[in-house]
Amino acid sequence: MLINELFNIRYPIFQGAMANIATAEFAAAVSNAGGLGIIATGAMDAMQTKEAIRTCKSFTDKPFGVNVMLMNPHSEDIMKVICEEKVALVTTGAGNPGPYIEMLKESGCKIFPVVASVALAKRLEKAGVDGFIAEGTESGGHVGETTTMALVPQIVEAVSVPVVAAGGIANGSQLNAALALGAVGVQVGTCLLLAEDCPIHEAYKKAIQKAKDLDSVVTGRSAGVPVRVLKNQMAITYLKLEHEGASKEELEKLTLGGLRKAVFEGDIRHGSVMMGQVAGLCKEIRPLQEILDTLVQDAFAQQSELLRKMQAIDYDQIKK
Repeated sequence: MLINELFNIRYPIFQGAMANIATAEFAAAVSNAGGLGIIATGAMDAMQTKEAIRTCKSFTDKPFGVNVMLMNPHSEDIMKVICEEKVALVTTGAGNPGPYIEMLKESGCKIFPVVASVALAKRLEKAGVDGFIAEGTESGGHVGETTTMALVPQIVEAVSVPVVAAGGIANGSQLNAALALGAVGVQVGTCLLLAEDCPIHEAYKKAIQKAKDLDSVVTGRSAGVPVRVLKNQMAITYLKLEHEGASKEELEKLTLGGLRKAVFEGDIRHGSVMMGQVAGLCKEIRPLQEILDTLVQDAFAQQSELLRKMQAIDYDQIKK
């Protein structure tokens, strides 16, 4: 069963919970386009979360989700609001959702933590989660170290619940690859940044369009908070300071407010322009509906082409 069947949506696609980008309005637009939109609560409190959920409901009657960063001191109250509002999905990061699983399930909400290792997935499965988003290091924003190609099949093999693949997915062939690895759907982020509906500065969108395969870097490894961003002046300075052994405080000062600078002010030189490695494939600003439709249509076309190629292999010889 793919996630479109599990959540009664058109496509097996989750929208990534991108901080300052995944607003209630954007999540609703994704859900209306056939995916499952996810509100990023980030540093919100419970009242702000309730307002965001109700705003999303006012724009769509389709299922949507909420992402909770568990380091947020308001996490417990946010989870209570999510249960009260009967949200379809919760995704989590930066912490253990264990204390909230029972009440989330009682409300009918499914919980899919974002994981970057097999060990974490196995531990959280024992806690009773409904599935996972296995996020490879190709992703934009906060990342782990293992690639999607290596991570997804290992987590699929290690757990008995559904696994959604994330990181480096922007077209039909990549969707098919994720399904071939055992995933039941995908989560996408970078390709949605070029949606006409996406609430980021035009300069940010142009930076995605111009990006090539080697134009993102990972900063923050020395501080234990690796983040994939555009290789701009801020990132270059950050990496230099890391190499020189700068303190965590110095590094935090450099990036303070960096994402807001990029998203709202369009500061592409000094802002934190989060993007995945797949940005090199994302070139055209289009309606959100067209992005999702094309992704799935191309997947079907690629399946036919792959089948044609496989038919050229002498299977009788393989059996021998």
